[in-house]
Amino acid sequence: MRALTRLIATVAALVLAVQSVAAQSILRDAETEALLRDMARPLIVAAGLDPRNVDIVLVNDSSVNAFVAGGQAVYINSGLINEAASANEVQGVIAHELGHVVGGNVINTSGAREATGISLLSLLLGAAAAAAGGGEAAMGIFMAGQQAAMGKYLAFSRAQESTADAAGAQFLSKAGITGRGSVDFFKKLENMEFRYGRRANDPEATFYSTHPVSSDRIATLQDTYEKDPAWNKRPDPVLEERFQRAKAKLYGYLAEPNDTMRTYPETMTGVPARYARAYAWHKEGFLDKAMAESDALIAQAPDDPYFLELKGQVLLEAGKPVEALVPLRRATELSGNQPLIATTFGHALIATEDKDHFAEAERVLKTAVARDRENPFAWYQLGTVYAAKGDLPRAKLASAEQQIMSGQAPQALSSAEAAQADLPRGSPDWLRAQDIAFQARATIERSRKKR
Repeated sequence: MRALTRLIATVAALVLAVQSVAAQSILRDAETEALLRDMARPLIVAAGLDPRNVDIVLVNDSSVNAFVAGGQAVYINSGLINEAASANEVQGVIAHELGHVVGGNVINTSGAREATGISLLSLLLGAAAAAAGGGEAAMGIFMAGQQAAMGKYLAFSRAQESTADAAGAQFLSKAGITGRGSVDFFKKLENMEFRYGRRANDPEATFYSTHPVSSDRIATLQDTYEKDPAWNKRPDPVLEERFQRAKAKLYGYLAEPNDTMRTYPETMTGVPARYARAYAWHKEGFLDKAMAESDALIAQAPDDPYFLELKGQVLLEAGKPVEALVPLRRATELSGNQPLIATTFGHALIATEDKDHFAEAERVLKTAVARDRENPFAWYQLGTVYAAKGDLPRAKLASAEQQIMSGQAPQALSSAEAAQADLPRGSPDWLRAQDIAFQARATIERSRKKR
């Protein structure tokens, strides 16, 4: 796996009223994605959706937020994972966002059709503006004849939030999952509102909020959840253990090493702490200490593919690809050729610069992209293998796959057309190159029209 690899993608969040499209970094990690799928699966089923068609996407953003932006996808910021105390709290958020998915709650505001989504933490427009420039500045937002239109929009948004709350509570109940985490997380949000200057029972603040007042939401939700048979049901302890692992892993990967060491000092010897410190030591360049943490994890669970993946990744990124092969090959086998893990293994095989490894790398990477086509790094590595063996048409096609997913439409068009020129006409690869060329041209044309 390319653990917690950053892949550039465009995602949209509605923060305050309407926010412009922003390029965000999506975090890909096999262990975390498996956890989020397992956490969300019963809720997705309860919502009447097919788990195979719903994506839970982790976004590299430190703000405490989750949102939908059209389609069947829920985006969760890394900051929310860091703020959540338990898996159950995150499940409460996912349930709420699935309420938006089922309700089709994406606002198609003129001029920002691709940029809008319903944001969990668009809690207080007035208070956020006040924090930036005071109460008068908050009111100034709505001058020039926009106040009435904005008021209608906010009322509409509040109604959507109430509907999503009710739907989320229904999904949790149907899945047999306690709503305690949902209530606990909303209490965190309420504390954040106060922290940013909101006054309780302020009618103006209530009006300008894009969501119902959190205290009202908490009271309503708590009353609903306490009547539910699942209220006193204990959360899944295995899921909670996995969540604490993934949370620490994410923190160690994203935080400054000094912050990681303060949060997870060496006196802590549990799995989450060792996970976080392994990344911190690796980022600081202390290979021996990073290896000591990963080896301690493997000693506890020799057949855990994610521990083996961690060791292989650290060795690979430390410039020791040959040593990385054993743990990464084993991790790939134990995970059933999980695409992200297999991609890191393929990368290590190529990085050895030993041509005897390239046939295995091609086999591993082709399997990876067959199971997860949305993996630009795997396509890049596969293109490297094709180029090394002199198969330039397929190397260009692999480049086109990588480029179109990375938002590089002009480059993707050039690579796809070059691949088409040399591939057998009508072959599956030729048709795929044609598809990418069509997609790239459409993207370029849309970009021109927006200017």
